Amino acid sequence: MEKRLIRIIISAILGGLGLLLRSSSLEISFILFLISYIIVGYDIIFKSIKHIKNGNVFDENFLMSLATIGAFIIGEYPEGVAVMLFYQIGEFFQDYAVDKSRKSIADLMDIRPDYAHVKRDGIIVKVDPDEVEVGEIIIIKPGEKVPLDSRIIEGYSTVDVSALSGESIPLDIKPGDNILSASININGLLTAEVLTEYDESTVSKILDLVENASSKKSESEKFITKFARYYTPIVVIFAFLLAFIPPLLITNASMSEWVYRAIAFLVVSCPCALVVSVPLSFFGGIGGASKKGILIKGSNYMETLAQISTTVFDKTGTLTKGVFKVQEVKAYNISEDELIELAAHVEYYSNHPIAESIKKYYGKEIIKDRISDIEEIPGHGIIALVDNRKVYAGNDKLMDKMGIDFKAPDLVGTIIHVAIDDEYSGYILIADELKSDSAKAINDLKNGKMRHIALLTGDNYKVAKEVSDRLKIEEIYTELLPADKVSIIEGMIGKPDIYGKVAFVGDGINDAPVLTRSDIGIAMGGLGSDAAIEAADIVIMTDEPSKISTAIKISKNTLNIAKQNTIFAIGIKVLVLILSALGLASLWLAIFADVGVTVIAVFNSLRTLRSDNI
Repeated sequence: MEKRLIRIIISAILGGLGLLLRSSSLEISFILFLISYIIVGYDIIFKSIKHIKNGNVFDENFLMSLATIGAFIIGEYPEGVAVMLFYQIGEFFQDYAVDKSRKSIADLMDIRPDYAHVKRDGIIVKVDPDEVEVGEIIIIKPGEKVPLDSRIIEGYSTVDVSALSGESIPLDIKPGDNILSASININGLLTAEVLTEYDESTVSKILDLVENASSKKSESEKFITKFARYYTPIVVIFAFLLAFIPPLLITNASMSEWVYRAIAFLVVSCPCALVVSVPLSFFGGIGGASKKGILIKGSNYMETLAQISTTVFDKTGTLTKGVFKVQEVKAYNISEDELIELAAHVEYYSNHPIAESIKKYYGKEIIKDRISDIEEIPGHGIIALVDNRKVYAGNDKLMDKMGIDFKAPDLVGTIIHVAIDDEYSGYILIADELKSDSAKAINDLKNGKMRHIALLTGDNYKVAKEVSDRLKIEEIYTELLPADKVSIIEGMIGKPDIYGKVAFVGDGINDAPVLTRSDIGIAMGGLGSDAAIEAADIVIMTDEPSKISTAIKISKNTLNIAKQNTIFAIGIKVLVLILSALGLASLWLAIFADVGVTVIAVFNSLRTLRSDNI
């Protein structure tokens, strides 16, 4: 990309000098134009020659070469240079975003464990995960990533599985439970038996999905290439016939006159207006989208976005805020303020996200001297003395274990029960929140005639159903790992008559494979992971899902303007080509048909930058 940009700049400077010196020194001016042309156009000429050798004669490279060389033959050096220069500028912008390959996705996905602590002959050895065999015993310390899929033999802990499921609430694990690679051990020392080799582990499969999924996504063929398949051979054949047939059939016809006319015909035929205005239309649309906080990585993605019929959403961090907060406090026999105060003190020494949300909700200073005799029961909760009162804070299992009589409320979210001196005192409901514009996002898509809207999540059915009901999403899939999400998206893509083009919207590392596999991947960029942002084709920088509908509208508007430019440019070209063949078009008209049409098309393309009314 940098080399092409440098070539464009140098060529433009030399071409500008050639124009300045044209009136005073034709020889120096010609040399400058020739050098400028070679610098900016040599690769197009070489491609044309290579394609001719391979039997693919009539493509845009051949036409660009023939037309610009023709311009030099009839003495229009600035025209030859400008045509090639404009073409290269268009190609530069067209390929800028697309050329940023996804080779760095795996590096950005910081989920691959770097090592494993293996117990061998009574000694703990630090080795690479792919050197560990099935059945070996590994030690997982607090704060470490789980290196391989394993079964817990000894120890209790809480593990962060967000890299796999995308859900923020960690899981409590105990002996006998399975634990997946890429999970993070939060607070307990674990001993586990390895169940799979690294190549078959969950983390390896995720990385493989991301690295290989992009190869399954078809690239839409550029319009100019399709157009050139038919346009180029017709133009070349007509130019050849125009140069040599009339002198054979018409008495006293001058061969040089008809060759000159044929060359002018080729100059007119150069698709400069198309190769400049069409990419400019798309990148004007990309610029207009960026003003709205929408990053579209390439014109091919914009074209596909305008064709989307199905939009599939991740839940946590996409339609919801991904931040768990206290939603409700219900107290019995004591005040709600006292209930939350006691719960916050009990949870003081815990770094669990639920404990953090309770302490944040309490919002006051916690006096450590009031707390004593702390006992944490893994998978249940915490018991402590606060002001010499025995306070229990935990889930249903803690209440059952302690023999405390309670009635679990039928609520969606995580419920922390609080009991004081063996008497049930109330509960605290902790749950994720919908984003303020999630409902608007779904309504806008439905109003825009979106054929299908679905929800994919690693969360349980009850939580997902509550969200889908509130947003009126009929199709939901729950308790999914990344590979499951990819399978569902591939199933939809495999039924184009039902689902059409499929867009997936997500924000987490675990969403990277499915973002890559879908026809269009859309990531929440404000709080989304680097891997998701890199894997996505479109990034919503403001984290507002309602911007998806805006992006679709901008894409459709951009496509309409690009089509206008195409029809206008081709129409004028055909008209002037006919006039040129009849000898009724002067060179000035030929130049207008090329450069003039280009300027008009460019001005029309600039309308795509205006996204204020969308």
